Amino acid sequence: MYFERIGLKIPNILLPKQGTEMEKWAVIACDQYTSDPAYWQRVKDQTAGSISTLNLIYPEVYLDDPDGDLRIEAINRTMESYLTDGSLEEQPAGFILVDRKTSVVESRKGLIVALDLEQYDYTSGGQSLIRSTEGTILDRLPPRIKVRQHAPIELPHIMVLIDDPEKTVIEPLFNEKLETVYDFDLLENGGHLRGYRVDRLELMSQVTGALEQLADPATYRDKYQVDGEVMLYAMGDGNHSFATAKAIWSKLKEEADDPAQIMDHPARFALVELVNIHDAGLEFEAIHRVLFNVNCVYLRQQMEAFFAARNTPFSFSFCADLAEAEAAAVDQANCHAFPIILGGRFGVCRVAKPEYLLTVATLQAFLDDYLEANPTARIDYIHGKEAVTGLCGEPGCVGFYLPAISKHDLFKTIVLDGALPRKTFSMGEADEKRFYLECRKIQK
Repeated sequence: MYFERIGLKIPNILLPKQGTEMEKWAVIACDQYTSDPAYWQRVKDQTAGSISTLNLIYPEVYLDDPDGDLRIEAINRTMESYLTDGSLEEQPAGFILVDRKTSVVESRKGLIVALDLEQYDYTSGGQSLIRSTEGTILDRLPPRIKVRQHAPIELPHIMVLIDDPEKTVIEPLFNEKLETVYDFDLLENGGHLRGYRVDRLELMSQVTGALEQLADPATYRDKYQVDGEVMLYAMGDGNHSFATAKAIWSKLKEEADDPAQIMDHPARFALVELVNIHDAGLEFEAIHRVLFNVNCVYLRQQMEAFFAARNTPFSFSFCADLAEAEAAAVDQANCHAFPIILGGRFGVCRVAKPEYLLTVATLQAFLDDYLEANPTARIDYIHGKEAVTGLCGEPGCVGFYLPAISKHDLFKTIVLDGALPRKTFSMGEADEKRFYLECRKIQK
């Protein structure tokens, strides 16, 4: 059942067979702990001998390993095996209502649905129903495309946001008596996860009706005080996975003998978890930056030169510790300030008369320029200040600590200003990210 106005399809979800050890089945998103191979080794040890989504994903910590093609072939073989040997069982058409407890929040509510890739545009300035919240890094798509293009199933770590302050879409479902389909603890401090089946016609109609009201053009214009096309969905986590699905769907259409005949192909849709941005359990965290293989003295010189050329003067001062650096970065009038750790020492950077609204945009402009001029340097995007500090105790590493943005400003910012700089925010820390669990067929 497809609802074009809201770009939503009621999916046939695949779940692991009865009796599966669910704590071993579900593992965290592949783009987490990318500088922590020990994390992924622990998960491998903990899931050994069991059916697991670890066997269906490509953790990005291994992207630079030489066995990439072999790993992808093994992933696709395992997907086929799980389909044919009964490890995965197709459920009746419907949604899954999700309740996630993390180490930080008691409850974060979500709803598993399928969204229409025809109504998504990740290019800058897109006016589609589903929009990116931050810039898409095109170089990150090819390895993901290689994983998905021959995969018979998808399993999402994608979280898509809706702006529903009256809580009309997801929250009312928790007042219903629903069948529990899973209820278990997650690995590695991931918290607890419960899922409930939503397959009654009146409840599915309730959900789609509430989304249609949010997508009503008059409601939209009144809420944001703008004209233009309606934005109902904003990407939260998994933007590059969703963009990968879009790229593959576009290629399928291009190669089809009769594009009209392919519009019902399952790859047109992607499985996601919808989350209300006003959910009390949804927290926005900053995403910090770490540079590796850096000459620290030269880096400061390049920062000074870069910002001076833009008439946005740069200054730097050392601090005794991170707390002092954070205090020095607060309340800077007409200035972007952010703590830094380089060569094991803390400091604060200041950029006067910044060109951009957000501190992250000011910093990212420099980092993009620096990485282009210094190809031996490498960047990673890190969740958690402690992780940044731990990685930057050695020479040649520099960490940048960034502030979080307000989640309540996100939708209006995207509507008015377009996508934010890439890796601007994170919905929680690394161990709060979505775990893989539900699957869906994407090949005929």
